[in-house]
Amino acid sequence: MQLNEALAGDALNRLKRAQGQLASVISMIEEGEECEKVLTQLAAVSKALDRAGFKLVASGLRHCQRARERGEQPPMNEDELEKLFLALA
Repeated sequence: MQLNEALAGDALNRLKRAQGQLASVISMIEEGEECEKVLTQLAAVSKALDRAGFKLVASGLRHCQRARERGEQPPMNEDELEKLFLALA
């Protein structure tokens, strides 16, 4: 299944936000920030990445369901989508 901005939607926005957060974490480490603050921000980045991944799987599920409703062969089957979902868990 090919990803594009329309399919990725909210996940792309989350990834861009996480990219900024990760840059901030790197800066914090380089500047010698307190460990607790760094780890708190790193946890936020990790959560943002997880949510983006789950959003992409959800978008894929919707995309495949719409293809089936139109009588088309979906780009991925349920087993493939489940495998991707479990890779995030």
